[in-house]
Amino acid sequence: MRKIAFLLFFTECFFSTHSIAQAKLKPAIPAEINRPKLVVGIVIDQMRWDYLYRYYNRYSSNGFKKLITQGYSFENTFIPMVPTYTAVGHSCIYTGATPSTNGIVGNNWYEKTTKKSMYCTDDSTVQGVGNNDNAGKMSPKNLWSTTITDELRLSNNFESKVIGIALKDRGAILPAGHSANAAYWYDDKNGKWITSNYYMLQLPEWVNAFNQKDNAGNYMKQDWNTFYPINTYTQSTADNQDYELALPGLQTPTFPQKLSGITTSLKYSTFKYTPAAATFTFDFAKKAIENEKMGSGKVTDFLTVSISSTDYMGHSFGPNSIEAEDTYLRLDKDIADFINYLDGKMGKNNYLIFLSADHGAAHVPGFLKSHNINAGVFSDNIIFQQLNKMIEDNFSTKNAVLSVQNYQIYIDQVKLKNEGKDLNAVKKMITESLKNYPFIINAFETEKLNSATLGEPIKTMLANGFTPTRSGDIQFIVKPGYFDGGIKGTTHGLWNPYDAHIPLLFYGWNIKPGKTNRETYMTDISPTLAALLHIQMPSGSVGKVLGEVVK
Repeated sequence: MRKIAFLLFFTECFFSTHSIAQAKLKPAIPAEINRPKLVVGIVIDQMRWDYLYRYYNRYSSNGFKKLITQGYSFENTFIPMVPTYTAVGHSCIYTGATPSTNGIVGNNWYEKTTKKSMYCTDDSTVQGVGNNDNAGKMSPKNLWSTTITDELRLSNNFESKVIGIALKDRGAILPAGHSANAAYWYDDKNGKWITSNYYMLQLPEWVNAFNQKDNAGNYMKQDWNTFYPINTYTQSTADNQDYELALPGLQTPTFPQKLSGITTSLKYSTFKYTPAAATFTFDFAKKAIENEKMGSGKVTDFLTVSISSTDYMGHSFGPNSIEAEDTYLRLDKDIADFINYLDGKMGKNNYLIFLSADHGAAHVPGFLKSHNINAGVFSDNIIFQQLNKMIEDNFSTKNAVLSVQNYQIYIDQVKLKNEGKDLNAVKKMITESLKNYPFIINAFETEKLNSATLGEPIKTMLANGFTPTRSGDIQFIVKPGYFDGGIKGTTHGLWNPYDAHIPLLFYGWNIKPGKTNRETYMTDISPTLAALLHIQMPSGSVGKVLGEVVK
């Protein structure tokens, strides 16, 4: 009897313990899927990753620092393709795809199917709304893949509202995707926000009301001086360097920047270079949230905001300038103000922010050389002229090179074939000639990339950036610190960490504070958002879900 009783007791305990264990292992099924009211994607044009920490001690506690300390920071996020330009970066962030599958191989390229030069968002079939010239003839038609914003709209039969905002057309249009309710960009001829009839036939009244206030013109009545005493800008080189560019309409690159003296229509173009243009962009974003009632419905809405002024400024002055330091200290305050606005409008933890950049930037070569660091510039146009002369001299064919851009050579293969010329011989001559330039490390035919002797990650980045109908025929690789440009200012576009290492921060709804130094990629942003929102990832996405923020 004792044996039977013990056996019954053991059996009961076993099944009871097993049931409890099974209950613990079995995941709870939520009554409904929880999603944020609003997702805000903030892309800072030309923001190098190190800007997060270069000025960290001068940031307020409620801007970048709040995103870093109260959000999740992916410290080692890279762009996995070249070229590293604005259109390419914005497209990659929102599609999770590289140019090889989303088609955006540069800001500009030579379209082989039409034999014409193409700007990334050009669309001759549409008309501007709020604008009567080519600045309004824009749409996302050149983007092959869907975006995460498209997928959000598709997930609920287009109930979600999606709006894209940026000074640059490409910074507004490409993130907003194909099915957006609206995309708005800045007309630098009159200081107004415009769109195209791809989205709507007329501007909403709230946009007209915003435009009528001439906010850009009013900001330009105030000179740009440093926010703090100029002698406290110890992270920067002294003001007025020979390698800096003066703002349009001004004579010197010095503080105070006498913006109030620019009284012609040029003021609206110069405005793009100033920190006030970021404030202007966030002000417009707030109006979009309020007037379009974003985040107030039953489904998640998505606002994409690209801050373009940082890029215009960066090209002129470079990363080590007082202008750069002042711009980011002021941007920090804009971000703090925007977070505070969202807290009041949406309620804390009801919105999700991610912040990243489309690319970084190189130091100005003049600055590096003054500190005995190798750097330099060259001219694509000179290479273009020299290659065409060489081909004409050796093959009697004029203008065989169609374009030199994106560090690639586009060859008129049809012309060479029609004239009976040896195309392979022409390609070989161009490739060998390029290798003789002192700033070029290597050159090869793009379709022979697999056999080219290249280290990683360069080889993979080049493959990710290549598509046959839009990429060039020959690629060349330049030394670190070198780029196509002038002796003043700087640019970006290459594989190097200064161009490809970007910030990536998630903050707000369901995001627990933390950071990781594991290597992650720009392509991971959209699939991570898809996982957080429980929707399909974009149609060309090749990225991975960042598990740290979806636990």
